[in-house]
Amino acid sequence: MKQAFRIAAFLLLAAVVLPAAQAADVTKVGTTAAKFLSIPVGARALGMGGSFAGIADDATAMYWNAAGIARLQRTEAIFTHINWIADIRFNYGGVVLPAGELGTFGVNITALSMDEMERTTEEQPEGTGTTFSSGSLAIGVSYARNLTDWFSIGTTIKYVNEHIWNSSATSIGIDVGTLFNTPFSGLRFGVGMFNFGPKLQMSGDDLLVQKDISANAGNNANVNANLSTEKFDMPLTLRLGICYEPIVDEDQRLLVSVDAIHPNDNTESVSLGAEYSLFKRIVSVRAGYKDLFRQSSEEQFTVGAGINYAFGENLAIRLDYAFERFGRLKDIHQFGVSLLF
Repeated sequence: MKQAFRIAAFLLLAAVVLPAAQAADVTKVGTTAAKFLSIPVGARALGMGGSFAGIADDATAMYWNAAGIARLQRTEAIFTHINWIADIRFNYGGVVLPAGELGTFGVNITALSMDEMERTTEEQPEGTGTTFSSGSLAIGVSYARNLTDWFSIGTTIKYVNEHIWNSSATSIGIDVGTLFNTPFSGLRFGVGMFNFGPKLQMSGDDLLVQKDISANAGNNANVNANLSTEKFDMPLTLRLGICYEPIVDEDQRLLVSVDAIHPNDNTESVSLGAEYSLFKRIVSVRAGYKDLFRQSSEEQFTVGAGINYAFGENLAIRLDYAFERFGRLKDIHQFGVSLLF
């Protein structure tokens, strides 16, 4: 009876969260900068369809819901790598340090890069013989604390930079998250707001031009001027997540989760996921579906697996892999390694 009641409570909360997935009539795709901040971090989370805001129980919580790092008991370091679409490389690394009553601190870095490209112009469409680079970088500092036994709050403040050739844009982003244990055993609820901050605007030497500012004869026709580019918002996102553990003991655990996502540059969506750990929780298998109900989305189902092995009492390693079906685009493979000590 208690188990049925908990499942009913989970479904009730899901019914509250799911209406956020009612899609808007018009999408806003391509209207924000620093879109790399929306790429999901962590092979474990991606394997569960990116439904991790209500779980947030490893170092990737700095991305999914910073409140979650307050509940980590040991220092944890993580690194993940993705071969993203269009031969883009995406890497994320971070360290979380519990500090007792002071709270929990973390630092993370996100980097997106690609091979150098040949520069072309209107006069030389086949190439000038020179190349240029482009990429994105975010460096974040996280802090979280348990305010009570059942409520945690956390934040991440990050420096954000995007560059192309000799021009760049810089801003500061803020994430805020909360994690709440409901009165029903195994049922958690998380809420996060991500990438709140000033707009980004490109500036740099590439925008320096020479302009004839007057039609009068005899004037200087080569006055230095700077092109002014548009300012673009960061990908502000509201994420609500719930998770439930219908099975949990020393040998196995089943975890199911639902996230509702409301971005400022796309339609709303829902992500679903599950993780089953067995053999004393050493081996985990995962599956999920990402961005359900989103208009014109190429992202589809995800699957993944992981191994969590302890070397004595003071050291453990976790290896994770996730596969994402990306529709007509290149399928995604994400790899991750974590050390707990």
